[in-house]
Amino acid sequence: MFRNYIGFIRGVAVNRLGKVGVILTTSSFVTFVLLELARLAGVFTSSYGGLITYLTLPTLFVIGLATLPIAWWRQLKQTGLTTRELIDRQFDREGTARAFYQSPLLLSILGLSAINIVFLVGASSRMLSFMDEPVFCGTACHSVMHPEWVTYQDSPHARVKCVECHVGEGVDALIDSKLNGMWQMISVTFNLYERPIPTPVQQLRPARETCEKCHWPSKFYGERIDRIVRYAKDSASTPRYTTLSLKVDTGSAPHLGGIHWHISEANQVRYTSVEDERETMIWVEVRQEDGSFKRYENRSLASVVTDQEPRVFDCVDCHNRATHIYEDPARAIDERMALGLLPRDLPYMKRVALHALTITYADSVSAMEGIENQLFGFYRREYPSVFASRAAAIDSAVGVLRDVYRRNIHHTMNVTWNAYPDHIGHARGGGCFRCHSPSLVAADGSSITTDCTVCHSFAAYDSDRAFQFMLPADTADRSYHLHEYLRSEWLRGEAR
Repeated sequence: MFRNYIGFIRGVAVNRLGKVGVILTTSSFVTFVLLELARLAGVFTSSYGGLITYLTLPTLFVIGLATLPIAWWRQLKQTGLTTRELIDRQFDREGTARAFYQSPLLLSILGLSAINIVFLVGASSRMLSFMDEPVFCGTACHSVMHPEWVTYQDSPHARVKCVECHVGEGVDALIDSKLNGMWQMISVTFNLYERPIPTPVQQLRPARETCEKCHWPSKFYGERIDRIVRYAKDSASTPRYTTLSLKVDTGSAPHLGGIHWHISEANQVRYTSVEDERETMIWVEVRQEDGSFKRYENRSLASVVTDQEPRVFDCVDCHNRATHIYEDPARAIDERMALGLLPRDLPYMKRVALHALTITYADSVSAMEGIENQLFGFYRREYPSVFASRAAAIDSAVGVLRDVYRRNIHHTMNVTWNAYPDHIGHARGGGCFRCHSPSLVAADGSSITTDCTVCHSFAAYDSDRAFQFMLPADTADRSYHLHEYLRSEWLRGEAR
């Protein structure tokens, strides 16, 4: 059998081009099989190996197959022979003596064609499967997608495949995604991509097809207590507490109307925004009980005329960074302090750490050195006794801050602090206040409410204690009335 195969290969290789085709098909096929066996054995697991195995090798195989008929056509043109004469010259007489449809040559062609079809179908299937894996999305274009890959692995959705959110269901969505992927490969090859990569707000699938497969609006009810700890920049890095009861209801009951009211099936909010970026609203409309819509227009943009299609509000209008979450430097430090990763008992830990992180560094190497120099230099200069006795703690803090920097700052893609807006909440502007703003006014002069207690109750706000407002208020305190109001509002919520 091997001898017949060698004879067939020699016959097919009619000229140099034919030999190139034979070499490409044979070598790519053999290499593919060997790499697949190595993968199954757990020896070869690199994502770059997947690129070679499932993209490069099948492509070379197809190119090799395509060159064979071209080589035969060129040989026929150059020699003036007929196809039958060329077959007789290239192959053994025993294989071509009988009628072609009865000859061993035909059996060889059919057999190898069947192997080729099985190989291409199998390779294509494995290629599509590999391209659906997060490791492909995150590492195939390493320098471009590295920021997204890093944040994805440390996100609440780290076990959800990229394609679950970025690629729709069905053949049309698959084709669209592959065409888009081809353009991305061209952009990477010719350095056409933007830095940082823009958030694909227009290309994301509707939340009904993604988020709501796991997060059901009908199950958003009740309240959730969230305690936020922020640390001051004083010598003790004093903690300050904000305790919220987040009202996550959808408003399905008469007395309810919390955060997820916006996406309840009983309600509908739609809007247009400047350049369709979903950040500065031109107008917002809210459906009324009679089915009509009440419009709130941005007074500062009264002269702006837009013909864009109104967008119906859904999950990603607030949860726009549900997976690729970039941290604010101060919050990142606060969270590490709350977890005990950064030692509060080091003097001015919050202030020194924040300064070390937010200096503008030329590159990542400079940043790693700079963070170490900032911390060691400060304690060596200002607190030499602390530096001598707590060197290990300072070194540990340096390691934690380096990790924070590497997670959030990516120089090659121009990703700096707060490069991407996050619309959850309103701590950094935007967020809720994009719509809940006095600038958006209806024809009757009303505006969308800005009452904080619509979405959350307060047990503490930048307070000394986590439940400050649950304690008796001092009547001499100038915030006495606010204290009492927030206390009673919280207790009313608990009673519900």
